Amino acid sequence: MKQEILWIDDEIDSLRSHTLFLQSRGYRVTTASNARDGLALLSERRFDAALLDHHMVGMSGLEALDAIKASHPRLPVVMITQSHEDALMDEALRGRVDDFLVKPTQAVQVARTLRRLLDRKRVEAEGAAAQYLNEYRELSALTDAELDWRGWIEAYRQLCAWDMRMDELKAVGLDANHAELRADLNRRFSNYAADHYSSWARGADDSPPLSTNVLDRHVLPHLREGTPVFFVVIDCMRYDLWLTIQPLLAEMFHIETELYYGVLPTATAYARNALFSGLFPSEIAERYPDCWSEDVRSTESLNRHEKRLLELKLERSGLELWPAPRYFKIFDPEGGQLYRKRVASYDRFSLACLVVNFVDALTHERSHSELLRQIAPDEASFCSLFRSWFQNSDLYEIFRLMGDKGAAVVVTTDHGSVLCNRASKVFGDRDTASGLRFKFGKRVQCVEESAATSVSPSEYRLPSDFPGKNYVFAKEDYYFVYPSDFQVYRKKLKGGFQHGGISMEEMLIPCALMRRR
Repeated sequence: MKQEILWIDDEIDSLRSHTLFLQSRGYRVTTASNARDGLALLSERRFDAALLDHHMVGMSGLEALDAIKASHPRLPVVMITQSHEDALMDEALRGRVDDFLVKPTQAVQVARTLRRLLDRKRVEAEGAAAQYLNEYRELSALTDAELDWRGWIEAYRQLCAWDMRMDELKAVGLDANHAELRADLNRRFSNYAADHYSSWARGADDSPPLSTNVLDRHVLPHLREGTPVFFVVIDCMRYDLWLTIQPLLAEMFHIETELYYGVLPTATAYARNALFSGLFPSEIAERYPDCWSEDVRSTESLNRHEKRLLELKLERSGLELWPAPRYFKIFDPEGGQLYRKRVASYDRFSLACLVVNFVDALTHERSHSELLRQIAPDEASFCSLFRSWFQNSDLYEIFRLMGDKGAAVVVTTDHGSVLCNRASKVFGDRDTASGLRFKFGKRVQCVEESAATSVSPSEYRLPSDFPGKNYVFAKEDYYFVYPSDFQVYRKKLKGGFQHGGISMEEMLIPCALMRRR
């Protein structure tokens, strides 16, 4: 099969002899006279390599390179430039340009460069296939008895590491195997977590670190040593999303990342309040009823007391901080710009907490936008979209400014999300909570194989505020739909990123400590 080459150059008509020569060498060459047309072709078809002119009218070669690497990070790119320019050398050293040629180029030079790159790609793909099949067999052979909470974290790390190499798996036809393995492990993990969560919530011996432990494990020790801390919570950030931006931050920071288990429900109102308070939802409701609400129909934010819950946590921990802790939420670009200015002006501080709402907003918006579903139809493209946003966001610059302050930067999330593709019927009265991945009410019922069913509030340390109350949690990639108009809503809700239930993507979440290089 002929290898597909995309050549983007605003003087492509003058290179017809080159393209004919490449075709005679067995390549199929598609041309574009500007970067935007080239990017459009990349979104429609698969290419094995790209040739990119450095200086073009409109979008430059380096701007096009950013877009290509955001959406196709493993596509080999050869930059063609006028001279050995420093900017291009820097890009090559960062590994973003796979090779470069200096004009005027000879057709045979281009052919040799492509052959060298594509042969290397083939050898790497064959090596990746052998490595993946070995890990696939190991993970498939594991029994549930062999995996404790640490084992599940390691298995998920391996899965996500291969998610980052999805282009390699697709190149050797192993992407379907990977999807099958992920689904199988998610099924087993969901059963494991549902069976063990009640003991973890009670604080049984050898329980995993939970959301309620994050401040004690990762923030308070620095404060006790007198080190100022930036505590950044990126709402709904899955571990694979973190992996997509970690290399960008690694240019500025030394990074240590751990995974911990999110509390149930893996929904913002529960998980983020647990994160800032160090308490389970039932404890918040009992100790601080003014700071707790479970009314999903309320027009007020269910997380409006985070700052107060944090202050109460510090008080219980015997920490009196001066200056007093700072707290800020970014909901929109204006908020990002404002906080960037604030961080730049920080002189002395103890603890500065920042909540970033972009990912959660994006997942919800995607559920209602056909355009966003087309742009990000799966996890890999969703990661690319997130990385592209981050590179161009105020948050990227905010992290750099944080590093300049000599503080410890702790980055985490409240929960992840899972791409939901299977509907499960749920039964409840009109007062039943409306979540797609979890519900509570009076004697809520659902199909047992798809969910943790009839969970009493005390089992999971959730509020028990009326007789007969129970919770149900969707497992794996299921989402709840009522029997009435089941087929209509099954189709409407399928393929959305949701949270609140039990899956690796929702529960196994990152916490990173970053120190300025």
